[in-house]
Amino acid sequence: MKIDIESIGTIFTEFKDRENMPVQPCGGDKSIGKIVIKDEYKQGLKDLDGFSHIYLIYYFHKSKDYKLEVIPFNDKTNSKRGVFSTRTPIHPNKIGLSLVKLESVKDNIIEIRGVDILNETPLIDIKPYIPNFDFVEGEIKSGWMNSSLDEVKNKKSDKRFL
Repeated sequence: MKIDIESIGTIFTEFKDRENMPVQPCGGDKSIGKIVIKDEYKQGLKDLDGFSHIYLIYYFHKSKDYKLEVIPFNDKTNSKRGVFSTRTPIHPNKIGLSLVKLESVKDNIIEIRGVDILNETPLIDIKPYIPNFDFVEGEIKSGWMNSSLDEVKNKKSDKRFL
């Protein structure tokens, strides 16, 4: 099935190059960004300013072909992993997800913090973060990432997915 998705806006950040940028939002905790929502979607921003954090769903517009096995940025063993067990930018549908701090909403402009997104990235959707909905009870597993979770905040991208 073919699915058509249209961008609702553009994410602007300080990251002009895919190399040496944060690989996860926690690594961009001091980075700020701005989202410009297209005029036809501006009304959908009503009440968004009541949330502290939002999920951004976006398109990895600079990613090339996908690979089903990759060596992720934060894998200490440099082992090939199945792409669906990673957050690399080269998934088959090139869709990215980031949880960011919402700083403000003014007209069709959203200011955000905690950004790990390339400048001029097309935005597909916004969802509010709601702790009671997104809370996971019981045992939580992080798979192969367990050994590197503490280091991801300081990890920067390199040339492996360019």
